[in-house]
Amino acid sequence: MKKIIAFAGSNSSTSINHKLVEFVVSEIKGHDIRIINLVNYAMPMYSEDEEKNNGFPGMVMGLKQEISEADALIISVNEHNGSWGAFFKNVIDWLSRLDRNFLEGKKILLMSTSPGKRGGLSSLEFAKNVFPRFGAEIVESFSFPSFYDNFSIESNTVTDETLLLGLNEVLSTFAHQI
Repeated sequence: MKKIIAFAGSNSSTSINHKLVEFVVSEIKGHDIRIINLVNYAMPMYSEDEEKNNGFPGMVMGLKQEISEADALIISVNEHNGSWGAFFKNVIDWLSRLDRNFLEGKKILLMSTSPGKRGGLSSLEFAKNVFPRFGAEIVESFSFPSFYDNFSIESNTVTDETLLLGLNEVLSTFAHQI
């Protein structure tokens, strides 16, 4: 049994990426999985001056510790204007300043979703290129398009059978590779 931390890169209280994380976690069996909400890790906007004058916020060190204790991560990245949102970039900036290799040895299931047909694909591709720089191994990735057309929030289910089959295949591969 592996220890897995799961989270979305969004700070929205109605995050569809968080809803996707919740669904995925409910589908994976046989592992110790904990969903965290990054909003609970308050940190100021990163700047060299902030780091020099005040050091690293305790929440950054706490999040880094949680990541280091996990065997794997499930991350769903949101997309703003073709990239990560400022909130998630700030989290990554702080973590990478604390420890450039904060994802060393971590196997990651990387996902994204959006209301549009591309499903946050630009942000997903960006993350696939950036995370390995911090030591991560992207085991699997999945872009979930047209969230509101393909997912029922009320029943917490994927409503498109083809998407569900593809997602289940990704989850199976991830579970076996960790």
